Amino acid sequence: MIDILFYFGTEIIFVRVNGTSVTFGSSGFGQKMANIDGLKLDKAGVIKEFPDLKDARNWREEGIKRFKEHIKRLGKEDKIYEYVKEDLKKFGYIPFMMQKAGFRARRING
Repeated sequence: MIDILFYFGTEIIFVRVNGTSVTFGSSGFGQKMANIDGLKLDKAGVIKEFPDLKDARNWREEGIKRFKEHIKRLGKEDKIYEYVKEDLKKFGYIPFMMQKAGFRARRING
């Protein structure tokens, strides 16, 4: 299990990678965690990642499906952690802390 903390504006975003499961939380929503299905997705962000979904009616569902497939293909928590960290950085999220299960938390530089 790997936990990652990001700054996004005035909020702190919490991401947990547990096997091939990725859940998200926010300081704005308290202790609630949600998988990708429960998140409000920005259409521009989904299109930036998957340009072919620009005119698709089911852009949200297809974007979620592709995210889940990609996570399963990565397979290892370390690879999923790197993918999520780098992907969220593209959208303005600033990673600042990570912790692997059984280890101390450590700062992330960029």
